[in-house]
Amino acid sequence: MPRRHNWQQLPLVVRREVERHAGEVLRTESLPDGASCEFAATLNTAGERVFCKGGRTDIPKSWLYRREARINPWLPDSTPRLRWTVERDGWFLLGFEHAPGRHPRLEPGSPDLDAVARLLAMLTRTLTPCPQVDVQPFTERWRGLIAPELVDGDTLLHTDMTPRNFLLGDRLRLVDWSAPCRGAAWVDTAFILVRLIRAGHSPTAAERWAARIPAFAEADTESITAFAGALIRLWDRMNQMSPAPHRGPLLEAAHRWHTHRLSQRTVSA
Repeated sequence: MPRRHNWQQLPLVVRREVERHAGEVLRTESLPDGASCEFAATLNTAGERVFCKGGRTDIPKSWLYRREARINPWLPDSTPRLRWTVERDGWFLLGFEHAPGRHPRLEPGSPDLDAVARLLAMLTRTLTPCPQVDVQPFTERWRGLIAPELVDGDTLLHTDMTPRNFLLGDRLRLVDWSAPCRGAAWVDTAFILVRLIRAGHSPTAAERWAARIPAFAEADTESITAFAGALIRLWDRMNQMSPAPHRGPLLEAAHRWHTHRLSQRTVSA
């Protein structure tokens, strides 16, 4: 993860350009964790609060910022609107409308699960067919992990369905669209289903919750089973290349889900 900069560490000319769009910055609140970018903070001005994120343009993943800026106009209002971008002296920053809220809780019995299910159902309806924006097909991103036809589709997907990308305030919002893809409508639900298992749900209970999203309920069962197996291979590879505390529990949850699906296939046979 790149080193995080605070507001005063940004070049003066960059800060001046940001203030030309946002107004004089009186106080900042740095994002404590979760964002894989070099700068992420809420900027407080005399008139409003703006969430600003981004980084230097010479680092390998700087293209993620441009991709998020490009896709924002095509997203529903459950995503904060992009107000402006600043590119100056080797930095690229995005300024979004501020969306206050907390991350939803996913453990069994959480009242937040209803809002997550409603948002996912709305997104699959709204983003199918995929808007006319250039995004990578999911079949390309998962090349070699799964048969392409199993995850092919025409829905704009988020693909990074971690609870930290949801903000629950007056309503639930989904942020950080830096890794969008075009693929099968059920894929985002499958990604968050594994998070439910990690949070304490049994695979059976997690699938029962996921079936509330029509796209998942109507999906081909063999495609979902293949997805679970591919997720194990992907996360195992990532865990070996770059171990992190959260990856082990996620990998274990994926194993539990895949084992459950294989056992259900045996019962059905």
